[in-house]
Amino acid sequence: MSESPSRKKHTLMLDDRKRLVLTGAEDVSGFNEETIAVKTSAGNLMIKGSGLHIDRLNLETGDVTVDGAVNSLQYSGSDGSRSRFSKLFR
Repeated sequence: MSESPSRKKHTLMLDDRKRLVLTGAEDVSGFNEETIAVKTSAGNLMIKGSGLHIDRLNLETGDVTVDGAVNSLQYSGSDGSRSRFSKLFR
């Protein structure tokens, strides 16, 4: 019950697979031109593509904008500890 008010709303908008705007970002754990890893309030998000560039990043508000050719978006786990634990059993 106490989790709901503290959890940021997470939205994701992909425009023509070239511009990704998301809210609810809590951390960016790594990035390069082919992969961006973002921890969101809805789980860990892996963005894959080519020529990826973080255009805007504001972790206080949770806003992230990514430009480039987006090929895939993949969520894993609802928090970092759970997803690391689940990797042990793959």
